[in-house]
Amino acid sequence: MAGRTRGRGLGVSALVVGVLGLVLAVGAPVWLRTAYGVSALAGDSMRPTYARGTGIVWERVEGSEVRRGDVVVFTPPASYGIGAPLVKRVVGVGGDRVRCCTAVGSRERVTVNGKPVEEPYVYGGDADGVHKAYDVTVPRGRLFLLGDYRANSQDSRFHLDEQSGTVSAGAVLGRVTDDRTVPALGVAAALLGGVLALVGVGLGIGFLVVRRRKAAPVMSWPAPPMGG
Repeated sequence: MAGRTRGRGLGVSALVVGVLGLVLAVGAPVWLRTAYGVSALAGDSMRPTYARGTGIVWERVEGSEVRRGDVVVFTPPASYGIGAPLVKRVVGVGGDRVRCCTAVGSRERVTVNGKPVEEPYVYGGDADGVHKAYDVTVPRGRLFLLGDYRANSQDSRFHLDEQSGTVSAGAVLGRVTDDRTVPALGVAAALLGGVLALVGVGLGIGFLVVRRRKAAPVMSWPAPPMGG
């Protein structure tokens, strides 16, 4: 009876652990690919925030979810002449009036809706970069995007003749995040799933061994002859 109970327990454990491991090992990577993307910057337009070659993680969100100050990955319009996704910072959203530039003390600043924007992330503190004035009201459902290295960025300033240089919110692929906690947990879940799947296989082998032993015939030795 004890052997039968032990064998049944091994079988149940193998099934539960194996299925759980398989779900994690397969499901976690699928979820990660659905929720996040990974890219490496090919240029310097986002310095000093992100240098060339920096690997970035971005969460897949709708363009309507991004806000001013967010760094986004987007598919550029055909006028950019670039076939690969770009990374820029959102300076204005639908309805905003974005102007460049206004002197504040000894510095020039971009203004949004008449208020100078604090941009501690711009390269060298230069919010202008190319001395190219613009005064844009962002259409609804669109975004005005600039690089952090204003003197070296292909962005909305150079496409003002097309939708005031703005990009459709629908072109956004995701928002860059510096918080790697959730993706790291997803990777850990996938690794744990692989370990559990292997443990499940081991338990399954143990279950088969126990069953085989139970099924094997028991050999009995003949009784010795009785002496006269």
